[in-house]
Amino acid sequence: MPVLECAVHWARPDDDPRMRDLLDEGERARYERFMRAEDKARFVTGRWLARTVLAEATGRPPRDLRFTTDCPHCGGSHGKPRLPGSDLDFSLSHSGDRVLLVLVEGAAVGADVEQESDRDINSLARMVLTDAEGEVLRTMDDRKRGFHAYWSRKEALLKATGHGLAASMTAIHVSGPDEPPEVVAWEGEAAVSPVRLADLDAGPGYAAAAAVLTDRPLKVNQVPLRY
Repeated sequence: MPVLECAVHWARPDDDPRMRDLLDEGERARYERFMRAEDKARFVTGRWLARTVLAEATGRPPRDLRFTTDCPHCGGSHGKPRLPGSDLDFSLSHSGDRVLLVLVEGAAVGADVEQESDRDINSLARMVLTDAEGEVLRTMDDRKRGFHAYWSRKEALLKATGHGLAASMTAIHVSGPDEPPEVVAWEGEAAVSPVRLADLDAGPGYAAAAAVLTDRPLKVNQVPLRY
């Protein structure tokens, strides 16, 4: 079975005027609604990263690329960005000073990066983890790293299917943080198969993952930092 290549791109958030120049009218309006400077920077850098990477992949000028955000499940406008008329699928995520773009051709992809924080891991674990995952987490020395690894894998998967956080994370059972990433079991209407999961290297203090809806072996190509 041929390998499916997954291109991983990283950037640092920066509210650069050259990036803002590539936003379309709807994106500019969304940019203006952000109150915090760091949120503006992450948003504009993500759209800039998507346009520059997709421009190289398609041979089209970045300014000519227009994204749709239709939800595949309810038809609303809160879905992940897509490039109409292309077999390329991509997923954006950002956290802290990391902006992530994962690009795949011929399959749906989701990606997530999470900056580790001092949130109440015990309370969050009850909303995110299965009982079996919770047992694994309790045995880990670095429970903060373990929880965020679980979270990033599950959110990447739900972004690939288009459900986002509207679907239950506790219905998904993934392998332990120190094991090769895979979906062990998935219950409920949102469940899909086959799926390939990959952990991504976001650096110390971060967890990141990609999920691709395919049965083909996955090859992850991490591209050097763009900005």
